[in-house]
Amino acid sequence: MKSWDKILIGVDKTKTAMHAVKYVGTIIRSLKPPKVTLLYVYPEPPPNFYQTGGLLPDYEDEKKALAEGVFSESRAILTECSIDPENIDTVTRMASGETISQTILDIQKKGEYGTVVVGKRGVSRAEEFLFGSISNALVHSSGDFTVWVVG
Repeated sequence: MKSWDKILIGVDKTKTAMHAVKYVGTIIRSLKPPKVTLLYVYPEPPPNFYQTGGLLPDYEDEKKALAEGVFSESRAILTECSIDPENIDTVTRMASGETISQTILDIQKKGEYGTVVVGKRGVSRAEEFLFGSISNALVHSSGDFTVWVVG
């Protein structure tokens, strides 16, 4: 059985993602100490990336640096909500050969997270049209865990 107090929060640099982090912090601050994992998933490099001389390690380093900035902001929000920093973990992952939502679901399953939280909009409208909404995919795939979509 999944543990409701193991919470996985999908984050990126959008305002809705930070709103979701604050929402979670506000909701859970008075509960027993929760375990929160901040998850930053980024896509594979674009098709022309290698043709223009791009190197995968440089791309990964760039995305990991961006993730650290998002994690720092997210940690600050959660600690302002009285969440102990010792209970906050971070994970950065590239969605290799799968969608971002599938990567989130894989991590949810492996980590046995009982709650997954995402902002309402984490991709552009064009990406949503091409690949579908991350939050929509998570809601439709949830069977034995809870999904919170925060606008």
